[in-house]
Amino acid sequence: MMLVLPGCVRTVASVVTAPVRAGAQAADWATTSQDEADRNYGRKMRKQEAREGRERKKADQERRRACRDCD
Repeated sequence: MMLVLPGCVRTVASVVTAPVRAGAQAADWATTSQDEADRNYGRKMRKQEAREGRERKKADQERRRACRDCD
């Protein structure tokens, strides 16, 4: 009987702690870490800067084209 008891205790402990672990995992999935938030913000800013650069380049090309047409 003593040989079976440690296995039972381990199983009971696993069953008891399972909901707590599941809750902690759900909370981890639902929240954003600071590192992840920083990474997402950096990605967003790089995309915005790239978009602004393309718009600036296009505006410069149109301005040059307009100046050539005026001459």
